[in-house]
Amino acid sequence: MEFSIISRSASYTTTRLTIAQERKISSHIYFRNLLSCSSALDLLTTTIFLQLAKISQLRSTSATYLKYTMAKQQISLTAKLINGGIAGIVGVTCVFPIDLVKTRLQNQRQGQQIYKNMMDCLVKTVRSEGYFGMYRGAAVNLTLVTPEKAIKLAANDFFRQYLSKNEKGLTVFKEMLAGCGAGMCQVVITTPMEMLKIQLQDAGRLAQQRKPASMSPTKLAATRVLSRSYNAGPSTAASALSATQIARELLRTQGIQGLYKGLWATLMRDVPFSMVYFPLFAHLNRLGQPSRDESAPFYWAFFSGCLAGSTAAVAVNPCDVVKTRLQSLNKGASEESYNGVVDCVSKIMRKEGPSAFLKGAGCRALVIAPLFGIAQVMYFIGIGEFILDLSPFN
Repeated sequence: MEFSIISRSASYTTTRLTIAQERKISSHIYFRNLLSCSSALDLLTTTIFLQLAKISQLRSTSATYLKYTMAKQQISLTAKLINGGIAGIVGVTCVFPIDLVKTRLQNQRQGQQIYKNMMDCLVKTVRSEGYFGMYRGAAVNLTLVTPEKAIKLAANDFFRQYLSKNEKGLTVFKEMLAGCGAGMCQVVITTPMEMLKIQLQDAGRLAQQRKPASMSPTKLAATRVLSRSYNAGPSTAASALSATQIARELLRTQGIQGLYKGLWATLMRDVPFSMVYFPLFAHLNRLGQPSRDESAPFYWAFFSGCLAGSTAAVAVNPCDVVKTRLQSLNKGASEESYNGVVDCVSKIMRKEGPSAFLKGAGCRALVIAPLFGIAQVMYFIGIGEFILDLSPFN
């Protein structure tokens, strides 16, 4: 009895499975016959119905797609700002000692040379001010280099996109025009940053000049804007005011224009720099592209950024010398003051000769090359995009 029930159950199960398989097979045969035997009119009707469904779906999601596109554009700009800021911080940390050497070499007058060359300046700086003496003024640079580099790179991208509307590509002239716009935008941050940084960087050179003279407090230039005192010990670094104190004193005595002293000289340096750098980088980077639709590898982007940056830096070095001299408020013994760009250029040419305009050119090339090489690598890797992807607000 029990065996017969089991047999009946097994037979019932087998029958159910057989029916299910037959139904499945029948359905396959039905759809296959439906597709194979459908008339051309039926197929055309089915195709039209599917196309109308797709159009309806696209229409219903058009607003969502528009919002998504706008959000991607905003994220792209934010990512560019992050990439430029991180590149500036990393680059400045690596090359700031060379930038300090550049400032001190440019401020040296003929017949008053304390430093023979870059290595001599580095060695003497470490001996007299210690290792951290090479980073005098680094804090203000690290604070402001993020918005400065971010504005510069993002503005260039914006102008390039704007000028390339309705065209297949940019002409060299329009590439230079985009660089010009980027250079003009960045001076809003660059000028006060350089103004404060130079005072701190040049303090050690002035302290070396005053040895073994008495180290009484000294007033800054003829304007009596700032005062600074130095320690008389041979191995003690010069003690200087902080960037915050200098900025506060300049604002109190001269107003906002005190922070923007040397603005025209900064424009003379940064606008030509951007006009040379950005088109040159674009063309060098294009040489490393495997095909028109592929981007160049990251090492080629780094190489292109370094070469374009160093070339542009050397090209505008005379303007950088003029800017450094104009923004140096504190003068050493028998160092003349200047009454503007034209006066500065004429006095340097008359007293020091044309070679003075190339002071610190090698140091400036060594500073700018890795700065922009690192910036282009940051853009290639997409650090900004990665950070935004991790953000909870994304």
